[in-house]
Amino acid sequence: MRALRRVILSTVLFGLPLLASAAEGHGEEHSGLPSAAPRVVEIGPFSITNSMILTWIVAVLLIVFAQAATRNLKAIPEGAQNFWEWLVESLHGFLEGIIGADLVKKTFWFFATVFIFILASNWFGLIPGVGSIGWGHPDAQGALHHISDPIFRGTNADLNMTLAMSMVFFFCWTVWALKANGPGGFLLHIFGPKGDTTGLLKVLMIAVFVLVGVLEVVSILFRPVSLSFRLYGNIFAGENMLETMAVLGGASLGWLLPIPFYFMELLVGLVQALVFMLLTAVFTLLICQHDEDHGHAHGAGAAKH
Repeated sequence: MRALRRVILSTVLFGLPLLASAAEGHGEEHSGLPSAAPRVVEIGPFSITNSMILTWIVAVLLIVFAQAATRNLKAIPEGAQNFWEWLVESLHGFLEGIIGADLVKKTFWFFATVFIFILASNWFGLIPGVGSIGWGHPDAQGALHHISDPIFRGTNADLNMTLAMSMVFFFCWTVWALKANGPGGFLLHIFGPKGDTTGLLKVLMIAVFVLVGVLEVVSILFRPVSLSFRLYGNIFAGENMLETMAVLGGASLGWLLPIPFYFMELLVGLVQALVFMLLTAVFTLLICQHDEDHGHAHGAGAAKH
């Protein structure tokens, strides 16, 4: 249950980076979801977008639900407590099988938060009314075919949110890497030669792995970008597809045509939450596993002598 409380507290933190990353405005009128989240409230230089509102709603509901489920803990869980314990224990066992027992103790709070928050945000974005209630510009006949300024917008359909989560992971990843390897070991992990070589071959391998290390640094710096665009692109495209299907259906079938795609988006929301969690977990394992392997190798060498 301690891990569950850390998940609850961490969920709030993901809403905070959005405060400094509101959208700069909308583009011109078009029939799809605008790439920039429309501003709802502006207070001087500070702006609140419709995606930020939904982010806070999701975070508050998750916190309230979790607190209510764990308020009166029972030895034999039932109801909401049983659901939360099942969810947290399932995630813990799943991650432990991937990154190991030692690493999951240090990082579980983050990965569980990522999965629960992204999944809840993706599914909340599919609730009828999200993206379809708001303001728009009617045509010459007075008909409104597109809501250009919805009151709510899917949380992960805003690049600001996915980028904020990716940057939080990048910060945590750096802290975990330094703790596992130390500053020198961290640099050695990236730039140091691998394998046992001697003489001229060792000099050559040092030069090669320095170049490989430069490529690794570029890859590491690009990870927040790839993580954010992968999640944003899938959710943004899904919401646009649902709107397109509704428009194609017209007044009579506009409610029916999107239904098969709606269920597909439920699956996409689950898959994208898993993908984000797994990628961040594997990235963490790759930087922290080297230290353990090196320790085992060193111990084996000492035993032989």
